[in-house]
Amino acid sequence: MNDDLAAMARSIIDANVYVTLATADQDGTPWANPVFFAHDGYRDFYWVSSPETVHSRNLAVRPRLGMVVFDSRVTPGSGQAVYMSATARQVTDLEPALAVYPGDPSRGGRPMSPEYLSAPNPYRLYVASADDHHVLCPRATGVPCSPHGLSHDHRIAVTP
Repeated sequence: MNDDLAAMARSIIDANVYVTLATADQDGTPWANPVFFAHDGYRDFYWVSSPETVHSRNLAVRPRLGMVVFDSRVTPGSGQAVYMSATARQVTDLEPALAVYPGDPSRGGRPMSPEYLSAPNPYRLYVASADDHHVLCPRATGVPCSPHGLSHDHRIAVTP
Protein backbone atom coordinates (compact mmCIF):
# COMPACT_ATOMS: atom_id res chain seq x y z
CA MET A 1 0.00 0.00 0.00
CA ASN A 2 2.81 2.46 0.81
CA ASP A 3 4.19 2.21 -2.75
CA ASP A 4 0.74 3.15 -4.08
CA LEU A 5 0.48 6.03 -1.60
CA ALA A 6 3.98 7.26 -2.49
CA ALA A 7 3.00 7.20 -6.17
CA MET A 8 -0.18 9.11 -5.29
CA ALA A 9 1.88 11.74 -3.44
CA ARG A 10 4.15 12.17 -6.46
CA SER A 11 1.12 12.45 -8.73
CA ILE A 12 -0.49 15.14 -6.55
CA ILE A 13 2.71 17.18 -6.43
CA ASP A 14 3.29 16.80 -10.17
CA ALA A 15 -0.30 17.71 -11.09
CA ASN A 16 -0.45 20.96 -9.13
CA VAL A 17 1.35 24.27 -9.38
CA TYR A 18 0.57 25.84 -5.99
CA VAL A 19 1.68 24.88 -2.51
CA THR A 20 0.11 26.48 0.56
CA LEU A 21 2.69 27.68 3.06
CA ALA A 22 1.60 27.75 6.71
CA THR A 23 3.88 30.09 8.64
CA ALA A 24 3.75 31.92 11.96
CA ASP A 25 5.22 35.18 13.14
CA GLN A 26 7.44 35.67 16.19
CA ASP A 27 4.37 35.70 18.47
CA GLY A 28 2.92 32.57 16.88
CA THR A 29 0.20 34.31 14.86
CA PRO A 30 -0.52 31.96 11.94
CA TRP A 31 -0.59 32.89 8.25
CA ALA A 32 -1.32 30.71 5.21
CA ASN A 33 -0.39 31.69 1.68
CA PRO A 34 -0.42 29.83 -1.66
CA VAL A 35 2.63 30.23 -3.92
CA PHE A 36 3.55 28.87 -7.36
CA PHE A 37 6.24 26.23 -6.83
CA ALA A 38 8.72 23.96 -8.54
CA HIS A 39 10.27 21.01 -6.75
CA ASP A 40 13.50 19.08 -6.83
CA GLY A 41 13.06 15.40 -6.03
CA TYR A 42 9.82 15.96 -4.06
CA ARG A 43 11.91 17.26 -1.16
CA ASP A 44 12.97 20.82 -2.03
CA PHE A 45 10.16 23.22 -2.97
CA TYR A 46 11.10 26.54 -4.59
CA TRP A 47 9.05 29.74 -4.95
CA VAL A 48 9.58 33.44 -5.57
CA SER A 49 8.37 36.11 -3.14
CA SER A 50 9.25 39.51 -1.85
CA PRO A 51 11.03 39.51 1.52
CA GLU A 52 8.35 42.04 2.54
CA THR A 53 5.40 39.63 2.26
CA VAL A 54 3.89 38.31 5.49
CA HIS A 55 5.03 34.72 4.87
CA SER A 56 8.59 35.82 4.02
CA ARG A 57 8.81 38.00 7.13
CA ASN A 58 7.46 35.10 9.19
CA LEU A 59 10.04 32.69 7.74
CA ALA A 60 12.84 35.15 8.51
CA VAL A 61 12.07 34.84 12.25
CA ARG A 62 10.61 31.31 12.29
CA PRO A 63 11.88 29.17 9.38
CA ARG A 64 9.82 26.07 10.27
CA LEU A 65 6.56 25.75 8.33
CA GLY A 66 3.84 23.41 7.21
CA MET A 67 3.03 22.94 3.53
CA VAL A 68 0.17 21.29 1.67
CA VAL A 69 -0.28 20.57 -2.03
CA PHE A 70 -3.84 19.72 -3.11
CA ASP A 71 -6.34 20.11 -5.93
CA SER A 72 -9.19 22.33 -4.71
CA ARG A 73 -11.34 21.50 -7.75
CA VAL A 74 -12.24 17.93 -6.78
CA THR A 75 -15.62 16.85 -5.42
CA PRO A 76 -15.95 17.20 -1.62
CA GLY A 77 -15.05 13.95 0.09
CA SER A 78 -12.77 12.81 -2.74
CA GLY A 79 -9.81 15.10 -2.18
CA GLN A 80 -6.28 14.03 -1.47
CA ALA A 81 -3.30 16.13 -0.48
CA VAL A 82 0.36 15.91 0.42
CA TYR A 83 1.11 17.40 3.85
CA MET A 84 4.68 18.32 4.75
CA SER A 85 6.73 19.81 7.56
CA ALA A 86 9.73 21.76 6.34
CA THR A 87 12.40 24.34 6.99
CA ALA A 88 12.68 27.30 4.60
CA ARG A 89 15.37 29.76 3.68
CA GLN A 90 16.16 32.39 1.11
CA VAL A 91 18.32 30.91 -1.67
CA THR A 92 21.75 32.54 -1.98
CA ASP A 93 23.29 30.25 -4.62
CA LEU A 94 20.85 31.08 -7.41
CA GLU A 95 22.40 29.36 -10.44
CA PRO A 96 21.75 25.71 -9.39
CA ALA A 97 18.32 26.59 -7.98
CA LEU A 98 17.30 28.30 -11.22
CA ALA A 99 17.95 24.99 -12.99
CA VAL A 100 14.92 23.75 -10.99
CA TYR A 101 12.69 26.83 -10.79
CA PRO A 102 10.22 27.47 -12.45
CA GLY A 103 10.08 23.85 -13.63
CA ASP A 104 8.68 22.51 -16.88
CA PRO A 105 7.38 25.36 -19.10
CA SER A 106 4.05 23.54 -19.45
CA ARG A 107 3.36 24.40 -15.80
CA GLY A 108 3.09 28.09 -16.71
CA GLY A 109 6.00 29.57 -14.79
CA ARG A 110 8.44 31.94 -16.39
CA PRO A 111 12.22 31.69 -16.23
CA MET A 112 13.97 34.27 -14.08
CA SER A 113 17.51 35.55 -14.04
CA PRO A 114 19.74 35.80 -10.97
CA GLU A 115 19.68 39.58 -11.45
CA TYR A 116 15.85 39.63 -11.24
CA LEU A 117 16.07 37.80 -7.90
CA SER A 118 18.78 40.02 -6.39
CA ALA A 119 18.94 43.54 -4.94
CA PRO A 120 17.84 46.13 -5.84
CA ASN A 121 14.94 44.15 -7.35
CA PRO A 122 12.13 43.28 -4.91
CA TYR A 123 11.95 39.49 -5.37
CA ARG A 124 13.95 36.59 -3.96
CA LEU A 125 13.98 32.84 -4.47
CA TYR A 126 13.09 30.68 -1.46
CA VAL A 127 13.34 26.96 -0.84
CA ALA A 128 11.64 24.78 1.76
CA SER A 129 13.19 21.38 2.43
CA ALA A 130 10.54 18.90 3.51
CA ASP A 131 11.35 16.72 6.52
CA ASP A 132 8.40 14.43 5.95
CA HIS A 133 5.44 13.80 3.65
CA HIS A 134 2.00 12.52 4.64
CA VAL A 135 -1.20 11.64 2.78
CA LEU A 136 -4.64 10.76 4.07
CA CYS A 137 -5.19 7.07 4.61
CA PRO A 138 -7.57 6.14 1.78
CA ARG A 139 -11.02 5.00 2.82
CA ALA A 140 -14.66 5.56 1.93
CA THR A 141 -16.42 8.29 3.94
CA GLY A 142 -17.63 6.90 7.26
CA VAL A 143 -15.98 3.51 6.70
CA PRO A 144 -12.98 2.43 8.79
CA CYS A 145 -9.75 2.02 6.84
CA SER A 146 -8.46 -1.53 6.64
CA PRO A 147 -4.89 -0.92 7.90
CA HIS A 148 -5.82 1.07 11.03
CA GLY A 149 -9.53 0.52 11.67
CA LEU A 150 -10.08 4.28 11.93
CA SER A 151 -13.17 5.91 10.42
CA HIS A 152 -11.91 9.50 10.66
CA ASP A 153 -9.36 11.28 8.48
CA HIS A 154 -5.81 10.39 9.46
CA ARG A 155 -2.46 10.65 7.78
CA ILE A 156 0.14 8.10 6.74
CA ALA A 157 3.83 8.93 6.26
CA VAL A 158 5.11 8.31 2.73
CA THR A 159 8.37 8.78 0.86
CA PRO A 160 7.54 10.07 -2.63
